[in-house]
Amino acid sequence: MGDQVRCTVRLEGRESSGESSRESVGESSRESVRESEGNAHLETETLVFRGGFRLAIPFKEISAISASDGWMSVTFPGAVASFELGAKAPKWLKAITQPKPLIDKLGVKPGMRVALVDVDDDGFRAQLAQRAEVAEGLPQDCDLIFVGAPERAALAKLTALQHHLKPDGALWVLRPKGNPDITEMEVLDAGRAAGLVDTKVVAFSAALTAEKFVIPVARRPPARTEGSSARRRALDP
Repeated sequence: MGDQVRCTVRLEGRESSGESSRESVGESSRESVRESEGNAHLETETLVFRGGFRLAIPFKEISAISASDGWMSVTFPGAVASFELGAKAPKWLKAITQPKPLIDKLGVKPGMRVALVDVDDDGFRAQLAQRAEVAEGLPQDCDLIFVGAPERAALAKLTALQHHLKPDGALWVLRPKGNPDITEMEVLDAGRAAGLVDTKVVAFSAALTAEKFVIPVARRPPARTEGSSARRRALDP
């Protein structure tokens, strides 16, 4: 997930003319320029493009980056890719060069009530406690619930866990990356089967991915306002 833009990308780099992808002594290479329209994705740690060619550029491999006149140019090993992003060019540059702390990406705000279910991470708990109320157990009216899901059996909890959320709260599922015991699609299918909507994916750590689910707006009770409460009191005999 993350931000996505339909755009043109120009890729400049060295293209080998030999049969092997690696250059060897005596093998020639030439500069190549390719251009294609497609979809650019700004993911948590990677810049991705899918069009006439494909790119997946980890932020850590970017050696230079700039934005000018609606274009963002990225230098990475062996090539330079320029993305025609319009007004989003400076925003994407900032997101890549000044990434938000994990706690911000997860939407943790001061005063929130947060619950951890099967998440054994003292460092993360300490980060949460600096900004929010970390509940003991699993109370009602949580703003955020983080549930560890090391295997697909853990997904059976999602239906029950959502009843501990505030109407506008969020449930984050933490699953191991690249583990056949639980895949991204299995997590998404389980969330949707529970009646939730998946809205965001964040790289929680080198080993874990966090996937966010919320209660659909149509299922949330209407918000009560001070004005409606006052009118109701005025009508009471």
